[in-house]
Amino acid sequence: MRKGGFIVALFLVVCGMTACDSHVVFDKYEHTPIVGWEKNDTLFFDVSPVAIEGNYRQELGLRITSTYPFMSLRLVVEQVIIPAHRLVRDTIDCHLIDRNGKPKGQGMSYYQYQVPVNDITLQQGDSLHICVRHDMKREILPGISDVGIKMTRH
Repeated sequence: MRKGGFIVALFLVVCGMTACDSHVVFDKYEHTPIVGWEKNDTLFFDVSPVAIEGNYRQELGLRITSTYPFMSLRLVVEQVIIPAHRLVRDTIDCHLIDRNGKPKGQGMSYYQYQVPVNDITLQQGDSLHICVRHDMKREILPGISDVGIKMTRH
C-alpha cells in the first residue's frame, strides 16, 4: 500500500473510532457561579423534539472544585414532557466525597461526576423542558462550577 493510501485509511479508522455516539440526543452544561450557586437560581435545559420514539436514559453531569463544603449534593430535577405537559420530578442524591474526604469524581482541581437521573419514555416529536435546582439547607453553595444533562437513546 502506498504511503498516501495508508494515511487515508488510518484517518478513516481513527474518525470511525472517535465519531460521536449516535445514541446521544442531548448533552449540555450550564455554568453556575463558582463563588456560590443560590438556591433560587434554577438551571434550564430545553431538549428539542426527539426523532425516534423510545426509552431514553438521563444523567446529570456535575463539575465541582475542592471548595465544595459537603460530602453530597441533593438536586431536584423537574421535567415537563411537551406536548402532553406531563411533569416528572426526581430528587437526586449525589454522593461526591467518600468517608476519608477523597472526591469520588474524576479530575484534579475540578472533579467531574456522572449521576443517573432516570429512564424516560418519549414519543416521536416529544420535547422536554428540564429545570435543575439544589435542595440543600444552605442557601448558597460554593464550589459547583457546572451542571449538565445528558440523554441517550437505548
